[in-house]
Amino acid sequence: MNLRILKSLWQQVLNYRPNISDIPIALQGIGVVVLFGKVFYDSYVAMAILSPLSLFWFFYQKKILKRRACRLLGIQFKDAIAAVLTNLKAGYSVENAFKEATRDIELLYGKKSLICDHLHRILKGLKNNIPLEKLLYNFGVESENKDILEFAIVFSVAKRTGGNLTEIISRTISVISRKIEVEKEIEVLVSAKRMEARIMNGVPFFIIFYIGLTSKGFFNPLYHNPFGIVLMTICMLVYLAAYLLSEKIINIVV
Repeated sequence: MNLRILKSLWQQVLNYRPNISDIPIALQGIGVVVLFGKVFYDSYVAMAILSPLSLFWFFYQKKILKRRACRLLGIQFKDAIAAVLTNLKAGYSVENAFKEATRDIELLYGKKSLICDHLHRILKGLKNNIPLEKLLYNFGVESENKDILEFAIVFSVAKRTGGNLTEIISRTISVISRKIEVEKEIEVLVSAKRMEARIMNGVPFFIIFYIGLTSKGFFNPLYHNPFGIVLMTICMLVYLAAYLLSEKIINIVV
């Protein structure tokens, strides 16, 4: 675990706001600590010492979920600006085009979808006379989606200088569509490898449990003595490094 990962983890801890939906992830983290304490040390004291590992697991899984949500939001945003483009071609002003597009997206994804939440904020901001370009920029910053943020910046410049908004939105849809297609192709190519990685991550534990059940006392020399503790600690660190490396390989960001 390098310094960059620790720094990112610490920032997430400082910015974390409790949510009831996080309970399953927290329970998974506790399960990981219990599993590591049992397999590598066969000790409840080790479980207590390894408890910070559950924190790492929790925020690492939150980061993965956030990345998935960001990707999903990008797909939904493409459909939203496609609806805006249709409304612009029908003669609506850009502000009214967003209002009409919100109704279409509500039918497509539901009122509780990620994109509708952001679109409703934009509509609320428009009612309060906040410029659309500023609302879109805030949307891009909050979503942490690079495509949305870049669109907001270009949109702001075009609106201020009298650029062709229809052409800009059309090109944005084309760019995002190509990116989504590339992501889908990569997803198909690595899906099998991702499954293999998940299986390989679990194999060491199954082997240890199997041998422990069929050959009682086989691993006793590795537990509750200085040499065994050092050796198993090294094995655990190697396993964690291999796990992080496999996750980095199979989670390709376009």
